[in-house]
Amino acid sequence: MKLLVDSGSTKADWIAIDDNGKVLFTTQTLGLNPEVLDKDEVIARLEDKFDISHNKDKASHLYFYGAGCGTDRMKNFLTDVFKKYFSNATVNVHEDTYAAVYATTPKDEQAIVCILGTGSNCSFFDGKILHQKVQSLGYIAMDDGSGNRFGRHLLRGYYFNKMPKDLAGEFEEEYNLDADYVKANLYKEANPNAYLATFAKFIIKHKDNEYCKKIIRKELKSFTKNYIMQYENCKEVPVHFVGSIAFYLKEELQEILAKYGIKIGNALRRPIDGLIAYHVLNK
Repeated sequence: MKLLVDSGSTKADWIAIDDNGKVLFTTQTLGLNPEVLDKDEVIARLEDKFDISHNKDKASHLYFYGAGCGTDRMKNFLTDVFKKYFSNATVNVHEDTYAAVYATTPKDEQAIVCILGTGSNCSFFDGKILHQKVQSLGYIAMDDGSGNRFGRHLLRGYYFNKMPKDLAGEFEEEYNLDADYVKANLYKEANPNAYLATFAKFIIKHKDNEYCKKIIRKELKSFTKNYIMQYENCKEVPVHFVGSIAFYLKEELQEILAKYGIKIGNALRRPIDGLIAYHVLNK
């Protein structure tokens, strides 16, 4: 049994397949970003799912593609945790961009592949290897165009009284905006980046509102300039996207990219289905 996992900071999609690609079960855990979780929390999130905890000894391979796995230190940390938990499995941990590549890019083709979800990322795939020009410093310093950045803008706009009153009223109805509650989620709970990203649904819902439009344009322009345009060939190869932000704001993204002469390629909400085909073909 092979376990294929696509993990962001908010959630992780799991699919178990046999050698022929037949799906044995699917499930979902909370996100397993090693940048913001310790070993005990990772194990707790695995134990919380019956399908995972009761099949851990049956797994022969674990292919994990995750946010926060861009450095050797984080890869090694998760690899050690998984090897002990899935004791009979060969464990492979990759950064989440590889899942995006395998899901969006035909074999041996070149592309720029981006992730716009809870966090953000951008790499050039030369047909064999990923090349990354921007080393991520995480959600506090970077993550342009991501769900957590949109959440940060909305909270600041609300608390600094910059958000239009009618929009602020709807914002209050949809979320608990008590200052103590917000601060507890930002500074005391696990995954503050995922908490911030929960507000992205609001900005997508109100994307035609002029206040929200400005925030969306600002962040997507920032992502384009700071990430995509690092690559000199960005106007020559397709630029693919994976993630809920890219999926639900595809038209806005397409409009921004067109201004810089960049063509959008595929925009998928999640790559997990494409991973099945890849691993069956490359078993």
